[in-house]
Amino acid sequence: MLTVIATLKVKADKTTAFEDEARKMTAHVQANEPGTKTYICHRSTADPTVYVFYEVYADQAAFAQHGGSAAMQAFFGAMRGIVDGRPEIAMYEEIAAATR
Repeated sequence: MLTVIATLKVKADKTTAFEDEARKMTAHVQANEPGTKTYICHRSTADPTVYVFYEVYADQAAFAQHGGSAAMQAFFGAMRGIVDGRPEIAMYEEIAAATR
């Protein structure tokens, strides 16, 4: 399993637009990406302009499929003028898990 945590800062007047696009992307992932095991967007409780995507992929190929999808390219295009700076991306390999 491969976990990706992407942190994005959004312009204060663009949070609604960002959340709309995040919901579209999440719906696409749910319907079209079986190799994406988890794809969740969170908003910070301390700063409502900071968002985190928590993503879990079956493997590197699933991550590549997600990143290369037309929906992801459309999401990147929509982020122009919405995101304040570059996203921070961190990748992790799973070593232990407990789920319910």
